[in-house]
Amino acid sequence: MPEYTINELARLAGVSTRTLRYYDQINLLKPAFVNPSGYRIYGSAEVDLLHTILLYKELGFELNQIKAIIYDPEFDLEEALWSHLELLNQKRLQTEKLIQNVRLTLQSLKGEITMTDQEKFQAFIQEKISENEKKFGKEARAKYGDQAVDEANAQLLKRSYEEYRNGEELNKAFFAKLQEALKTNNPYSPEGLEIAQMHAKWLAFYWPKDYYSLEKHVGLAQMYLADERFKAFYDQIGEGATKYLHDAICYYAERQKTPKSL
Repeated sequence: MPEYTINELARLAGVSTRTLRYYDQINLLKPAFVNPSGYRIYGSAEVDLLHTILLYKELGFELNQIKAIIYDPEFDLEEALWSHLELLNQKRLQTEKLIQNVRLTLQSLKGEITMTDQEKFQAFIQEKISENEKKFGKEARAKYGDQAVDEANAQLLKRSYEEYRNGEELNKAFFAKLQEALKTNNPYSPEGLEIAQMHAKWLAFYWPKDYYSLEKHVGLAQMYLADERFKAFYDQIGEGATKYLHDAICYYAERQKTPKSL
C-alpha cells in the first residue's frame, strides 16, 4: 500500500500542508497514522477521501457540510445537492445579468445604443453588489451562509429605482439620527430604541424576505463591534457610534423579548 507524508500528499493533491493540518485539526481528514518521528502518514484511503473533500469543495460546499456528508449517516445529500443547485443557478443568473449590463454599458459608451434609466440603475446596483462582496462578502457568507447572501443580492437586483432611492433616504435619515444621538450618548433610551428600529427597517430592505430576527440583528451588531472595517465605517459618523448602535440594538432586542406590563 502506498504511503505519503504530509508534504508528499500536499504536492500530489495540489493543496498546502497547512490545509491538511487544518483538516486534521477539525477531524475532516485524519492521517492513517503518525510514525515514531511524529510525521503524519497517509494511505490510499486517505487519498480517496481527500479527493472527495476537494470535489465537494469545488462544488461550493462549506467544510462543515462536507464533514456531514462524509460522516453523518443521516445527512440528506440529495436535498443538499438540490439546495446547492438552486444557489448555483442564482449565481449564474447574477453573473449573466452582470455580463449583460457590462455589454450594454460598453455599447452605450460607443454610442451604439442609449441605455434606459432602469438599465443604468441595474448596472449601478450590480457594481455595488460586487463592491460589497469584495469588502464584506467573506465575513457575511461565513456568518449567514451563501444562500442568505445570494438571496439578499437577488432581492436587491429586483428593486426598482424608486425603491432603491427610498432605501437610501432611510439610510441617510438613520445616519443623521445616530449622529445626533451621540450628543447625549444614551443608547438605553427612547432615542436609542428609535435608532435600532430604523436599523431593523433598513435591514429588511436589504435582507431576504422573512429573514430578519432579533437574534440575527444582535449578531450583526456584534459583528459590527468586532470587525475593524465595520467599526471604521460607523465611527466615521462620530467616535463611539458603533458601540452606541450595538448597545441600542441589544437594548431594543431585550425590550422586544420582554413582555410589556399592563
